[in-house]
Amino acid sequence: MIKNCNDGSSNDPYLRFDINFWNLSDLPSFSEGPFNLPPSDQYRMIKEAGFSGVQDGDAQLCTNNGLRITAQHRVNKIGDLDQKIIEWKSSLMDCATVHVGWGMEDDDEANRLVEYVLSTSEKNDFPIYIETHRATITQDIWRTVQIVKRFPEVRFNGDFSHWYTGLEMVNGDFDEKLSFIEPVLSRVRFMHGRIGNPGCIQVSIDRSDKSPYVEHFKEMWKRSFKGFLTSAVPGDFLCFTPELLSPEYYYAQVVNESGRVFEKNDRWTQALLLCEIARECWEEVTIGK
Repeated sequence: MIKNCNDGSSNDPYLRFDINFWNLSDLPSFSEGPFNLPPSDQYRMIKEAGFSGVQDGDAQLCTNNGLRITAQHRVNKIGDLDQKIIEWKSSLMDCATVHVGWGMEDDDEANRLVEYVLSTSEKNDFPIYIETHRATITQDIWRTVQIVKRFPEVRFNGDFSHWYTGLEMVNGDFDEKLSFIEPVLSRVRFMHGRIGNPGCIQVSIDRSDKSPYVEHFKEMWKRSFKGFLTSAVPGDFLCFTPELLSPEYYYAQVVNESGRVFEKNDRWTQALLLCEIARECWEEVTIGK
């Protein structure tokens, strides 16, 4: 079984708030976050904002600022993790999330890739979580559930916007689909914080937003937290990590005013808001609010 992240303490299992460093890429000039600052100041501001770690960040700058670090990578073929696992462990990273394959693999090819990820994780005693993502072997809910049936020990990084938007999960019975993906939700051990709607993979929300898609994501997050807690032991934690990408990747929404195109929202403040919402979901699960 792929293990949970654990800090070595006797503390109750908890939700840890990190940020993916790509969330800071090309922030708009009106951002309240670390826009156009030297890297050392960026990491200081990340720490001051209450984040505990950075995914895909600079290991030394994380150490200098009392931040933990996690990794991400793509696995297209057997061997793609062999050097990376050495780097990750030597940098004292807590875990890694991976995109596996391109989604064109047949079942035998997909099985071999999953087996490789699992064996690398177990052999090195290092958590590696397969991400639910477009253009990978987990790009649709049916195939991902079949992977769980074949490899019940697999654990996931839940990036649900890829399914919610890409598979138009609201088309049909959403509750039925939630039940169908329960084997995946119960195995989520890392989460990329992002909310999408049926037509856009990354949308901005406000504090009072009660849109159906916001409620849907909150439900997926809560079910994932419950799944984590069923196996969690003292010191275990699940990373909630906002990963709001810039217009360079066509994720962030932009507006066009008089021929001038610019980013519509501040991905820094949105990341903080997503963490607030996730914290409330966690408290609802753990405290029963």
